[in-house]
Amino acid sequence: MIAVLGEWLRERNGQPDDPLFPSGRRTHLSRDSIAHLVTKHTATAAARHPSLTTKNVTPHTLRHTCAMALLQAGVDITVIALWLGHETIETTQIYMHADMGTKETALNRTTPPNTSPGRYQPDTGTLAFLKNL
Repeated sequence: MIAVLGEWLRERNGQPDDPLFPSGRRTHLSRDSIAHLVTKHTATAAARHPSLTTKNVTPHTLRHTCAMALLQAGVDITVIALWLGHETIETTQIYMHADMGTKETALNRTTPPNTSPGRYQPDTGTLAFLKNL
């Protein structure tokens, strides 16, 4: 990946401080331009993957998905905070709360003795009781 980005910068005669993906005027892309590109390429991708037409794909969802993938891959949350440009780790803590896989793994590690690990499955009597509440 680093080699590809380095080649991209060389191809554009880019300097280290230049935007990685510049606008037509060689300045940083605006938020609106990025949103437009995401919308445009999502529509193109939907031709091969129709399920994308029912998804709300935005720059923020891509950013969030990237952070969740890094978290699930075991990347330290402080590294994710730096990657996302968060000023404090507290901002990044939201991803810890959102990751159900991490929560389930933690719960499985704390299964009390003499019980089966896994999700609770209520019996029909319990379900009927809850429906009548």
